[in-house]
Amino acid sequence: MLKNKLTFLTLALAILFVGLLALSWTDRPANFQSTKAQFKPSEAQLLDRNGRLIHELRANFRGRRLPWVALHEVSPIVATTIVAAEDKRFYNHHGVDWLALASAATDSLRGHANRGASTLTMQLAALIDPSLQPRQNRRSALQKWAQIRAALAIECMWSKTEILEAYLNLASFRGEIAGVNTASRLLFGKAPSGLDQHEALLLTAMLPSPNAPSQHIARRACALARTLAAQANCAEFGTRLEAILGQPLRDMQRVAYAPQVARQLLTKDTPLVKSTLDGELQRFALQTLQQELAQLNARNVNDGAILALDNDSGEVLAYVGNGGATSSAAHVDGVRAHRQAGSTLKPFLYQLALEKKLLTAASPLDDSPLNIATKTGLYVPQNYDRDFRGWVKVRSALASSLNVPAVKTLALVGGDQFLQRLRQLGFSHLNESDEFYGPSLALGGADVSLWELANAYRTLANEGRHGPLQLSLAAKALPGTAPVLDPGAVYIVSDILSDRAARSLSFGLENALATRYWSAAKTGTSKDMRDNWCVGFSRRYTVGVWVGNFDGAPMTNVSGVTGAAPIWLAVMNYLNANSLEIKRAMPSNVARVADPRDPSQTELFLAGTETSGAALKPAATRRAHIAYPRDGEILSLDPDIPPASQRVRFESEPENKLYRWSLSNAKKNAAISATWWQPTPGKFTLALLDANGKQLDAIQFEVRGATNNSESVPPR
Repeated sequence: MLKNKLTFLTLALAILFVGLLALSWTDRPANFQSTKAQFKPSEAQLLDRNGRLIHELRANFRGRRLPWVALHEVSPIVATTIVAAEDKRFYNHHGVDWLALASAATDSLRGHANRGASTLTMQLAALIDPSLQPRQNRRSALQKWAQIRAALAIECMWSKTEILEAYLNLASFRGEIAGVNTASRLLFGKAPSGLDQHEALLLTAMLPSPNAPSQHIARRACALARTLAAQANCAEFGTRLEAILGQPLRDMQRVAYAPQVARQLLTKDTPLVKSTLDGELQRFALQTLQQELAQLNARNVNDGAILALDNDSGEVLAYVGNGGATSSAAHVDGVRAHRQAGSTLKPFLYQLALEKKLLTAASPLDDSPLNIATKTGLYVPQNYDRDFRGWVKVRSALASSLNVPAVKTLALVGGDQFLQRLRQLGFSHLNESDEFYGPSLALGGADVSLWELANAYRTLANEGRHGPLQLSLAAKALPGTAPVLDPGAVYIVSDILSDRAARSLSFGLENALATRYWSAAKTGTSKDMRDNWCVGFSRRYTVGVWVGNFDGAPMTNVSGVTGAAPIWLAVMNYLNANSLEIKRAMPSNVARVADPRDPSQTELFLAGTETSGAALKPAATRRAHIAYPRDGEILSLDPDIPPASQRVRFESEPENKLYRWSLSNAKKNAAISATWWQPTPGKFTLALLDANGKQLDAIQFEVRGATNNSESVPPR
């Protein structure tokens, strides 16, 4: 007995000597503030322009850690329980519990089970310095020595409150879960301030061995409850742990309104970014998109995207890449995806024609059937409603989005010139030649993104000045806007896009493009109703909307006015709720004079293009020519259609019921008055004759393919 007491006394004196020696050798560790500053949550945070959280995104996959919480934000029962279980003399020692350390050493010498003697401060030292972590579940003597020195140094600089707060934020509770904030939200689905006694016991029981089986943790929690005389039902520990750990952990995302922007801006090295987004507008835009898509679901519309811009700064105020939980592909970014532009490029085509003084807003354009021969066959543009309006002014052609006049304007401007202009406006991916796109470029045959398209319309809103968009307020300032378009031509196009009367030809006076403040807008629908757009601007804001399906499936009976436009209107009204938007002042190179075809009305002209009068030449005085077939064209018979059911329509410009046709080949000549002809294989000469038989025009064409009649070409 005496021998044991002497042994214990010797160990105690030795440990005391070591402790005194450690005090004299302590290093100066990081202070509380630097430790807190170096803490990086695994969940990066995106803030809106006002500093409010709008999205959380996991950026570090080495562990799960939510933001640091102050001690007063944690339920007091948690700290009380952990101190009682892990370090009951925490408030009395100075970093090392010498009595516990001596007792543990004695037990080790006697061969008893090793009792832990590390204080919370010593554990904190190991959490701060990875070199103090045990190797193969045991610390070496040198590590233990270093841990003691670090704990003593911490206690010299930190308060007990700071030590306990840091420990609760750095300690591991389960698997990759670190910190009481993370454990509380992931395991119990609540903030740490709401933890109760039962949950505090479970968390404390996890600390010694975070990856232990649930039954082991439950038994330890029950033992702690008895030791601390806490009121707890031990049977519930196991049941609750099985329910928590036996299923996927809860999603830690507290806020998720801008996933596409978060993925662009947040990384593990930049876990906190203040964006240009307006949080309230972002929420409103997302909710508006979801509500509209729900109404359009019966028409096979499942996806959409919204972009709202500040015209002056280029800052993105709302960026909705898809409908979120309602989207068919929640990870697709509809703002950056490239889709067919439909009619949304027409304003830039007409602006270029006005700028080059090839047309004016009063110029007449013929909206009548048109067949264009291309390398891949005939291109036959038609209007959305399959109707034609005849001769119309440029103002009506653009505002009512007529297709044939746009194709004719492209031929007048030149496809290469229009492509160059689009590239100047930021459509940098349009790398093919104008022949690749062909006449369909006027009607949206090129793919564009909502990001590019909205910024191009912002250029119209800024009187022809173009510049980049900005998503981060913390990013380096981007270059300002630079002149790209003639401001006078821009003013006229903007005026046309705001003209309800000119728009009424196709859309009526009342539609979703009509606002109570000044605004200009354009819709677009791509081939087979696969994409639906509405982009427009007021003086301060530009808003672009796309709806459709990410998989390219066509919609059913959806136009720009019924699909994307209602969303555009809602977002524009939100932005302009407290302002009376007015149009910009007319540039000095624009004049408003009497319309040359209707002096009772006025029209806008670039300086030098005004005319005092204009009228169409009578049809009889215009040179007649064959519009279809084209000279040298090759037509092919369809082998899947009965020959008797196939027809070719001869067309002239201008059309005249008195005109006659003369068709000849090697076998026969025939003068015919009908405009429909049943084709047969061979080479033909087609002549257009007037009522007196005078030849007005002639072309040659060829028909290929076999038929079953006497005109057939024998198979080779």
